Amino acid sequence: MDFFISPAWAQAADGAAQPSPLAGFLPLIIIFVIFYFLLIRPQSKRAKEHRQMVEALAKGDEVVTNGGLLGRITDLDENFITIEVADGVRVKVQRQAVAALMPKGTMKGSS
Repeated sequence: MDFFISPAWAQAADGAAQPSPLAGFLPLIIIFVIFYFLLIRPQSKRAKEHRQMVEALAKGDEVVTNGGLLGRITDLDENFITIEVADGVRVKVQRQAVAALMPKGTMKGSS
């Protein structure tokens, strides 16, 4: 019948030392600090670098999209860019879909 009624245990003596409230939160604070430096901070830095790279795109830049398309930017819009992936083949993608900016001449080397 112990699962219906919990047993009553004797209370500790009044002279026993109570742990400070900070000691209970200290492990949580340490875990948050570790998460901040190992996960949150690097991710926000990477997102800031990507945002700056997307804003700095210009005509003639060679880029790789998230889907793996390699192409040269032929037209820029506020939200979209047009990239030429082969002679006469143009694809319109969102600016945020650009994964990386490649060095000039990369497309000539890939053919």
